[in-house]
Amino acid sequence: MTDTLGPGRKRPTIYDLAERAGTSPSAVSAVLNGSWKKRRISEKLAERITELARDQGYAVNFQASLLRRERSNIVGMIVPKYDNRYFGAMAERFEAVARAHGMFPVMTCTQRDPELEFEAARALLSYQVDCLVANGATDPDRIADLCAAAGVRVVNLDLPGSKAASVTSDNYAGAKTLTHLILDRCRDDLGYTGPLLFIGGRAGDHNTAERIRGFRAAHAERGLPLPEEAILACGYSPDKAERALDARAGALPPGLFVNSTITLEGVVRWLNRAVPDHAGRMRYGCFDYDAFAAQLPDNVGMIEQDVDGMIAKVFALIEGGPASPAHFRIPCILRTPAPPRG
Repeated sequence: MTDTLGPGRKRPTIYDLAERAGTSPSAVSAVLNGSWKKRRISEKLAERITELARDQGYAVNFQASLLRRERSNIVGMIVPKYDNRYFGAMAERFEAVARAHGMFPVMTCTQRDPELEFEAARALLSYQVDCLVANGATDPDRIADLCAAAGVRVVNLDLPGSKAASVTSDNYAGAKTLTHLILDRCRDDLGYTGPLLFIGGRAGDHNTAERIRGFRAAHAERGLPLPEEAILACGYSPDKAERALDARAGALPPGLFVNSTITLEGVVRWLNRAVPDHAGRMRYGCFDYDAFAAQLPDNVGMIEQDVDGMIAKVFALIEGGPASPAHFRIPCILRTPAPPRG
């Protein structure tokens, strides 16, 4: 029986058809636009996709296909969070640079939810964007497949993917530089020459994994053994940082590498509660920059990610046309407190 569309039923997408046919969205797109023979797609698969499309009530929007051949000058970006200085700065800079390039920016926040990210990408494609920037996407390759099927360029930002060009911070080098700074200050100010404690983030995330790698490398360069319990990849939230420190056994080292400004909030709360006399006896640094947090007395340095440099590279890729899935790492900026006036 033909499965026709009824009242309230959503029209299937290319991605839906690909799932039903057991193939890729790009293969479905090629069959529907008649280029499947050039792609060397089998006739059997083409027939199965065509039958599924007919049964599901799918019709190619030829007007939209014609419009796709012309530039819309709309550029879209998905953003994982707005309540974060780093991502807020990215969104603001993206909008300014897009307008300077004569493009109209469209952004939406996806809360690091992979399904919401995918639905947002599909919605942006429906607006005929010329390019989509997947900022901090949890599954960038899935979004890249969707964009490839629609013939739209995609650039990954903050988190890399394997199917499109990616622009990220050089998390490894930044973390190594910050670790050396904290170790130096612990030695010079406190006489402490042992290993630091790394706290915050998720070990399975690319950025956190790279920062842990830089943290380990700095210790190795100094011949400092680093026990596994020195890595507390407990997540980013302040509450998780507090719980991880509460659950940790043994004395806290006087040197901390804090993996985000969000985590830093939990670390400071815990220190004020659990070690009320810590002032002057701790040295810590934070990956990510916040002007207020930089004024904390025991904060010896912060890594600022070069938002301007990253966005500039994104638009260079957009203007340059299709690019290979290369990974571009933008150097970070080390910020240290200004010396006191006197």
